[in-house]
Amino acid sequence: MLLIIFLLFQSSVIFGQTSLKQLDLNKGELSVGFRHYQTADSTRTYHRIFDYSNQAIPRPIPVSIWYPALENQTKNDQMSVLDYMEILKEEEEWEYLPNDQILNWFYYQNTEQNQGHLKEKTTAYANADFSKSSFPVIIYAPSYQASSIENFALCEYLASHGYVVISSPSRGTDNRFFEGGTAKDMETQARDIEFLIKEIAKIPNADLSRIATMGFSFGGLSNVLVQMRNENIKAIVSLDGSIKYQYATLKTSPFFNLEKMDVPFIHFAQKDIPKEVLEEDKIDASLNDNFEFYDSLTNSNAYQLKLHNMTHSYFSSLGVLFEVRDPRQDKSDQEIMEAYKWVAAYTLNFLDAYLRNDAEALQFIEYQPEENGVKNGLISLKYKKAESFAFSFQDFNDLAKDQNYEDLIRLYESLQSENPSLELPEGNLNTLGLQLVFNPKTSQQGINVFLLATSLYPNSANLFDSLGEAYLFMGNNKEAISSFEKSLELYPQNQNAIDRLKELKR
Repeated sequence: MLLIIFLLFQSSVIFGQTSLKQLDLNKGELSVGFRHYQTADSTRTYHRIFDYSNQAIPRPIPVSIWYPALENQTKNDQMSVLDYMEILKEEEEWEYLPNDQILNWFYYQNTEQNQGHLKEKTTAYANADFSKSSFPVIIYAPSYQASSIENFALCEYLASHGYVVISSPSRGTDNRFFEGGTAKDMETQARDIEFLIKEIAKIPNADLSRIATMGFSFGGLSNVLVQMRNENIKAIVSLDGSIKYQYATLKTSPFFNLEKMDVPFIHFAQKDIPKEVLEEDKIDASLNDNFEFYDSLTNSNAYQLKLHNMTHSYFSSLGVLFEVRDPRQDKSDQEIMEAYKWVAAYTLNFLDAYLRNDAEALQFIEYQPEENGVKNGLISLKYKKAESFAFSFQDFNDLAKDQNYEDLIRLYESLQSENPSLELPEGNLNTLGLQLVFNPKTSQQGINVFLLATSLYPNSANLFDSLGEAYLFMGNNKEAISSFEKSLELYPQNQNAIDRLKELKR
């Protein structure tokens, strides 16, 4: 199915009439820096396929990063589209190819229009200084065998609004080429995404507590797999991701666990493929409507937007600019650019809503599109809220930790009123309290846990015995005696309390 979708958009006789200036994404207030470099994952091996060598090398990872930058750039540093295409050339392992051969060599027609695109200036500045502030992170996963820079305009746009975006190319396990969109390909790209999580940690202004993944096409399958095994992913953006078309592939992974998919998810879908194209290209008609993954989600706030003027290729910057149009189904260039602009706006608002807790942004993505100024019939929206779930002890502890284990009784009462089924097991409170108490840096926090525990379980001799041990560890003999005496009152055979009291009253 993936290859059918990919090939569907390759045959055309109509050339696009677009430009970055016409696209005119609403840039944010921040300057945008861009850096590209190559590193390697020494835990995996790789072969440069056109070197025709048996020698394996550490897996090369080309890295592209867009980021908010200081305003000290000059026009000489401003990136052109050609600068990005030179990165594509490197990632395709044709780094020495003359630039005048790029359009002949890689996917795109060598037309006057496309040659003009290469000269266009972008909004990014090469190697600009990083802004000193801290920003949320987006890990971009490219489409099938695609370059890290395939969506450069969207990545620049997000960086200008205060996000750090990092990407690496989509490439096979052993060499540049995928096997054909297999589970092995998916796992390989997932591991590359996880490598980028570690790589972005090297950047001081990347806020690792606020990470989202964003994937186009095949990248929109791998990024879901990464979230299922990495709890530090807080949101997922799917640009017509293959999670819609290849859900069965995801389910073959030993890491597949739908219960783990508990973060906000937004999917942008291509328009319905016309009957003529379905029949001519032998595509299953259910592709237009079936979305088993979305339908199966219960633990996440999930959004579906169908872009009625977009076919699959145009969810990327390179697709909008360079891809030849399919006369059987593609809309006009103006309509394609308008739709891409709305994809950018909805992506930004979704990320602002869930990585920045922006109430207005949340309202934007949950309004009907027409209420946001979208033309009638351009976008269809549906969304669903996560089903209510049992609030766990771990959830409580995370919140308690955030407030340094202070005012715990009030926290419990507030949560219990909203989650009547909330239970804080006595044994968990006892273990947590002791863990905190025996760490000299958190001893008072442990006492606070025991004070909550004894208020919830006032007849627990064990909790009062542990509270006595806690006070004794801290050198507060008076409170230790009181706690051991309470424990004995509840359970007169408590030998530990008896022995401790003898020692304390000598």
